[in-house]
Formats: sequence, C-alpha cells, structure tokens
Amino acid sequence: MKEKAYHESVNIKNEMKLRKLLEELPRFCRQFFIGIEPTTASRTRIAYAYDIGCFFDYLHTVNPACRKMEITEFPVSVLDQITPMDIEEYLFYLKYYEKDGVEHTNDERGIKRKLASLRTFFHYFYKNEMIQNDPSVKVDMPKIHDKTIVRLDVDEVARLLDEVESGDSLTERQKKYHEKTKTRDLAMITLLLGTGIRVSECVGLDMNDVDFRNNGIKIHRKGGAEVVVYFGDEVRRALMDYMVERQKITAEDGSINALFLSLQNKRMNVRSVENLVKKYSSLITTLKHITPHKLRSTYGTSLYKETGDIYLVADVLGHKDVNTTRKHYAAMDDDSRRRAARYVKLREV
Repeated sequence: MKEKAYHESVNIKNEMKLRKLLEELPRFCRQFFIGIEPTTASRTRIAYAYDIGCFFDYLHTVNPACRKMEITEFPVSVLDQITPMDIEEYLFYLKYYEKDGVEHTNDERGIKRKLASLRTFFHYFYKNEMIQNDPSVKVDMPKIHDKTIVRLDVDEVARLLDEVESGDSLTERQKKYHEKTKTRDLAMITLLLGTGIRVSECVGLDMNDVDFRNNGIKIHRKGGAEVVVYFGDEVRRALMDYMVERQKITAEDGSINALFLSLQNKRMNVRSVENLVKKYSSLITTLKHITPHKLRSTYGTSLYKETGDIYLVADVLGHKDVNTTRKHYAAMDDDSRRRAARYVKLREV
C-alpha cells in the first residue's frame, strides 16, 4: 500500500477527531460543518467544534430551558432565543469558569476567537434562512492589546546554531542523545531560521520534497496550497549533511518517506520540534521564550530588514493577507521613518 502523504494523514486524523466532537453537539450543527468544509482547513473546523461546544455547554448550565434537555437534542430554533446580551454574558463567563473540577481562563485573544467562531456559526444559519436573527453581529469584538513580537537578535541566532552544533552547554545526559541527533537538529533549526516555514510544514517534509539542484523545498501551506520555498547556502549545507545520515536509516512503516526522523525512526511531530527548540534556546537566553514560531518571526524580520518589501515577506511566509505581515513588522517601519528624519539637513550647522 502506498504511504499517505503527511498532510493527508493529518487531515484524516483531524476528520475522525471532528466526527467524535460532533457526537457531543446538537445534531443540527452537522449541517454547519458540511457547509464550511470546502472553504476551511481541518484544524480550523476542529477549533470551531471546540468553541461551539463550549457555548452549548454554557447554555446547558445557565439557561433553565436548555437545562431540561440533552445538548444533542437542542433544536436549531434555540439560536433564535439567543440575544446579544446573552452572548455578552457568555463572553464575561469565559474569563474564568470551572468544568469537571478543572479551572479554565481565556484572555482577550481567546475570547475574541470564540466570538469569531460564534459569528461564523450564527451567520451560516441566518444566511441559509434557518434562523430569523443573528445576534452575534451586534456584539463588539474585544479590543486586543498588541503583544511585543519576540524574535532572536543576530548574535543570538549565531549562538543558537553554535550550541546546536557543539552541544557544549548541554547536560551529560543530553550530550549522549546530542551525538546521535546533532546533524538532524542543526539541519532542522537552520531550515526553520533560513526559510521561515511553519513547524507543521517542516515535519511534513518528505525526502523527495528537497530539490538541491534549485535549492528549494516543496511544502504544503495551511489550506492545502503546495508551494516551493527557496533556501540559501547555509541551509543547503546543513540539509546535505543530514541527508547523508538520513539515507542510511531504515524508517518505520508510515514514515519511510519522511525527511526528519525521531530516534525511534518515525516522522518527527510538532511537539518534538517545539521541545527541541526550547532545549537549545534556553541555553542562550532566559529572557525570551523561544518557540519554532519565534524562529519564523526572526526570519521575517531579517528578510524585511534586507528588502523592505512587505509583500515579498508576506508571500514567502505564506500570509494570505499582507495586513497580517504588516501588523508584525509595523514597528520596523516606524524605526525607518524616524531614521529618515535625520537624513535631510535644511541648513549646514
């Protein structure tokens, strides 16, 4: 049997997970997920299922009429009974609540996401004339306070790669594993820093996705688009060194084509790469919480500083909306404008 591509396997797993979640939602919700399937990624639909499930759990807890029936028995008409004030009270509840003895909290970003999910949900049934009103559009989105974008400085990038290569600062126990994985680790972190690809795109790479003739890798973007991302000489050297090792390894079934393998000879997963980046980055900085996504931000910063082309950065990073990119690098634009004020002299002093 032909081995499934990584992104296909992920989609199948997500689809099975979504079906499990749907068993706990009102039956009419199934139509919503069928309707949005052509325009959403599988991970997005799972996020919607969690958020919508949280809303119905809340209704079942606080609404006397809803409390009398099982959540799966809720009719679609229950949506017409929801007012904007009900949704506002729900958002207030989300800041802190307990369920099954477990405490849950949501910051402003979590609350905004859950409201966005509700808006999509209500809009679908309103658009298809299954409900008379859409109360969610009358609820204001919470104001989001910008967070400082964490990225590595140039000297920190060099120190990180040095640590990955040498392993000098690792514990004795870590050094034993490092001898077996350093070539792989250096290839992976160099690739993340040198291309800005997402960690999910990185672990999804197969050996035949790497094209050394053109210095490119074929990746699957969020949403399913297949694109080629190009890399420089440093990435090329690190990948070629690792490829020599990789071709000597017999991978486990299901991971035969995978580029990056674990010590168990299985395809690396996202959590493993996150832990790997955390391990090495903690050796060079304790003030910054570095994740694979921060390596992506570091690449975006370097590319923008070198080119000043926000559209190029957006395209290479795979941002569908250039405003997403601009939001991350607006502060750098401001720095440039401040420097511009010093360039022009009106009078010689």
